[in-house]
Amino acid sequence: MIRARRIPRLLVLPILVGIAVLAGTAGAAAQPGGAAPCDIRTSERIVAVGDIHGAYDRFVAILRTAGLLDNRARWAGGRAVLVQTGDVLDRGADSRRVLDLLRRLEREAAGAGGRVYALLGNHEVMRMISDWRYVSPDEIAAFRTSGSTELRERVYGMIAADAATRARADERAHDEAAFRERFMSNVPLGLIEMQQAFAPSGDYGKWLRERYALVRINGIAFVHGGLDATTAALGCEGINQAVRRDVALTQPAPEQIAQMLSTSETGPLWYRGLATEPDPAFAPQAATVLRTLGARAIVIGHTVTNGLRITPRFDGRVVQIDTGMLGGTWYPGGVASALEIRGDALTAIYEKGREALPALAPAIP
Repeated sequence: MIRARRIPRLLVLPILVGIAVLAGTAGAAAQPGGAAPCDIRTSERIVAVGDIHGAYDRFVAILRTAGLLDNRARWAGGRAVLVQTGDVLDRGADSRRVLDLLRRLEREAAGAGGRVYALLGNHEVMRMISDWRYVSPDEIAAFRTSGSTELRERVYGMIAADAATRARADERAHDEAAFRERFMSNVPLGLIEMQQAFAPSGDYGKWLRERYALVRINGIAFVHGGLDATTAALGCEGINQAVRRDVALTQPAPEQIAQMLSTSETGPLWYRGLATEPDPAFAPQAATVLRTLGARAIVIGHTVTNGLRITPRFDGRVVQIDTGMLGGTWYPGGVASALEIRGDALTAIYEKGREALPALAPAIP
């Protein structure tokens, strides 16, 4: 059973102080594709994959089944477009491998005339704002190096010295042994490196902060959670700009986090109404969202589908693609899946076969 590790937030800031002193930085590739993310046009097939949560092997398997990867996990999709709708991180063990794969596929697809759009999910933003409630021990361990013990001791030394100084200034007792025990218990080897990597100047942090929250391809919107009418009124460009402003903040305070579009329950990364509100009762609201956004359909992840199958809703104008890929304790019975779009034709792809879905409905007038 994979258990989320809860890192006390009161340790976050002093650890980051140490990281700021010790960290090096690495570059990251810019968002691929020359087309504006809100007006992408293609005559090629589009393949969309929902939440991965570190399920690297299943992700690779479904991309192979969809004809996007060869047996060496290299891009084989030619000019196809792959959209991954976020939530690569947390819960599962191999999220770092998934990130590395997506980054490489961006380059390989571009070289073949295709495109890869890796979108932000709520768990990517959680990682960037130091919310580690769902980080698995294996995710942390993936960042361990031969120098992890030394690095942790160096960071501890700075934090311990600061804590002792503050205790003296406040004229209160400071139990150094208890402080050290607590620090070492809550800061496993690899955690500091993980924080470095997802910081604004870190390798993964910089890359993630350059991703979009929403893309619109051939009039179809792809977003992690969904949109209510108020958020849709911001427009595709406005939504992307607002989320990018959010994630540009370094260690935002709780009151800032509460005001972010990217953390709002009605924002594009958290909203569940298009997945959970009853159909057909909610159909008029869904139509308003589409009309306001200027989209003929919306493809969403975030909310695991009933039946663990790709599920069209509202006459096919909303398509849910989160089928609990990670499986196991988190999503019993979950399966890997991909949605293929060829013109108006929709096909659900699973490792064991393909299923035709109702064709895309015409745009709402």
